Amino acid sequence: LWAAQHGHEEIVKLLLLKDGIDPETKDSFGQTPLSWAAANGHEAVVKLLLATDGVDLNCKDSHSEYGQTPLAWAAKKGHEAVVSILLAENGVDWDGVDNQGRTPLSLAVEGGHEAVVKLLRCRETSST
Repeated sequence: LWAAQHGHEEIVKLLLLKDGIDPETKDSFGQTPLSWAAANGHEAVVKLLLATDGVDLNCKDSHSEYGQTPLAWAAKKGHEAVVSILLAENGVDWDGVDNQGRTPLSLAVEGGHEAVVKLLRCRETSST
């Protein structure tokens, strides 16, 4: 988790090669490596984890206050490139709600992240 959270791509690669490493391991906040990488804007680590079997693109953290997906975290923090990467994935839940009823779009709006809002609005209009 620490390596993904801090964007250490080479360490994440090495860890994923080890037997018995679960890329879906959650920390005390209920966040996975993908959630941490997305929340902190680590594009290369996000791509690496998405290419790994068994990684749930839409896994919500289990912290009772949030319940956010990796896309929601990236949108909330304004990480345009990570949002774009996640939106390109088949099956991404681009309009799912967190524990407070907020979507990735509403989180981006709250944060004033105009570029992310535009990306999510494009996805919204192309899906209707």
